[in-house]
Amino acid sequence: MTIGFSAAPRPFRIAHKTFRYYASAPGLDPPLCVLRFLQLSIDRQSLKLTEQSHGRVFRLGFDQNAVVATKLISAYSACRDPVEARVVFDSVRCKNVYIWNAMINGYAKNKFYRESFDLFTQMCLGEESPDDFTYSTLSKVSTDIGDFSAGKVVHGKCIRTGLVSDTVVANSILSMYCRCSEFIESRKLFDEMPRRNISSWNTLLGGFMNSEEEKVDSSIIWEFVKTMQIEGLKPDAYTVSSLLPLCGGDAGKWNRGREVHCYTVKNGLELGSGSDVHLGCCLIDMYSRSNKVNVAGLVFDHMKSRNVFAWTALINGYVQNGESEKALILFREMQMRDGTEPNRVSLVCLLPACISLASLMGGKQIHGFAIRKELTHEVSLCNALIDMYAKCGSLTSARRLFEDHPFCKDAVSWSSMISGYGLHGKGQEAIYLYEKMLQLGIKPDVIVMVGVLSACSRSGLVNEGLDIYNSVVRHHGIKPTLEMCACVVDMLGRSGQLKQALDFIKAMAVEPGPSVWGALLSASLLHGNSEIRDLAYEFLIRIEPENASNYVSLSNSYASSQKWGVAAEVRTVMKEKQLRKLPGCSWITVNKETHSFYVADKAHPCSDIIYGMLDELVLMMKGYGNSRE
Repeated sequence: MTIGFSAAPRPFRIAHKTFRYYASAPGLDPPLCVLRFLQLSIDRQSLKLTEQSHGRVFRLGFDQNAVVATKLISAYSACRDPVEARVVFDSVRCKNVYIWNAMINGYAKNKFYRESFDLFTQMCLGEESPDDFTYSTLSKVSTDIGDFSAGKVVHGKCIRTGLVSDTVVANSILSMYCRCSEFIESRKLFDEMPRRNISSWNTLLGGFMNSEEEKVDSSIIWEFVKTMQIEGLKPDAYTVSSLLPLCGGDAGKWNRGREVHCYTVKNGLELGSGSDVHLGCCLIDMYSRSNKVNVAGLVFDHMKSRNVFAWTALINGYVQNGESEKALILFREMQMRDGTEPNRVSLVCLLPACISLASLMGGKQIHGFAIRKELTHEVSLCNALIDMYAKCGSLTSARRLFEDHPFCKDAVSWSSMISGYGLHGKGQEAIYLYEKMLQLGIKPDVIVMVGVLSACSRSGLVNEGLDIYNSVVRHHGIKPTLEMCACVVDMLGRSGQLKQALDFIKAMAVEPGPSVWGALLSASLLHGNSEIRDLAYEFLIRIEPENASNYVSLSNSYASSQKWGVAAEVRTVMKEKQLRKLPGCSWITVNKETHSFYVADKAHPCSDIIYGMLDELVLMMKGYGNSRE
């Protein structure tokens, strides 16, 4: 069998024929045909077509034509060849502002940021003055490199030239200030703008929403949007998408989210075209966070254009709401019914469903898919796979992926593997890996610390765990969190050091939360210390008065001590508060079928056989215990 190769790829042959047609067609100005051919080169981002057109431009004598030269610079820049674009730029003897802008923008698109500013300096020293496009480009460059000082210089030059009154230029500088988290400067510029459009409002709104350093009160943001409408500007799809993260969750935010959704429907913003897919994804996320995944499904069904992000948003919604089986079904539908190929984020979102169902086989299938699609170099996906293998019981697979796979490990990678060791009771291995991480110069974070402290707690390594805790607080500057403190309390409590655990709680720098008192409660129940048990229950019920689990646990504790009257009083309080605890559930996968079991559940078709086997096991265990005595 022989494989034939054509002389040139078909797009090149078509483009060449197109160029010859335009070059020979009567009545066409030669520069126009050259420009059309160059535009074709830009659209295809083909360096070969660009070089061919460059040669033809030179032979036809259009190399000094300003319009052709500008297009040629843009073509080389689009093909990721700024060096050749600079050759064209330098060859033009009489440069206008468009040629300068094309070269500055070409450098910026190819991340040659210093060269962009150097060229801007040369331009200011020459005869051509920068225009609005120049300053907008350099504002974006300042944003990309996070150089606030450079952005201030651009802003100052805009003020001196009067271009700051241009709305487009002002918006680009406003975006720079917001991205650099300079909110005082951004608000000052916004208030001084003589004309503001919807992009101006959206830019400032996006800056407030995306800030990690300064969290703006949500009421201020809603007032900001109300003021925008008072000034006669209607929120668009971008505005709504920015506001939806503030909605969902508790009842008040959920009602706000419904209002925003109604606004999108009333104003024709909802899911009308492919450009509104992002808005649809934000609505799906909002409803999922409000435990309304069924409504999120309706939003998804009404979307006219769906891509991998929309499918992933709904899959993630099902996983967040504990409907892992539906998430797996939807994942199959995405590929089989819609023909949409999952991406890295889709796989990362789906892996918790495999963990929830304890489906090691499903996790392995996702891993195999990632290998076939060459996605295993993605750090976040590898971290999720390590976590899945460890939680599904295959620590060997998790360790093999961590040690043998050539991906760039971050702190999450180390914490996932350390937590996996802790989950399987291998505290010494977790400590060894933690020390190895420190030797490599990787600074520990709170997640790593919770993983290694939890491993020490499960393995009874109290002294080692306390040494690690004290070391990280003193030498690594990590402030103790509730999670870290709960691990220390659990570690001391499991070993029977209840008094030391209580003293640690009293000396904590942070206010003890439910996790801390819950750890102390478990330890007191384990060692039969009724005094500390009652103290822990008192604080738990005070902190979480609506948590039914606390009351059930307290009632069971009194019942086990044969204090039936007190246990009955606790149950009465639960009825008065209308509190109900969801029954515990466990499951097992046999022959690719998952079986779920609730407490005292007899709904399973084989429940008689199962309970009969359990009775036999109980008798066997009692007999074994008696023989030991």
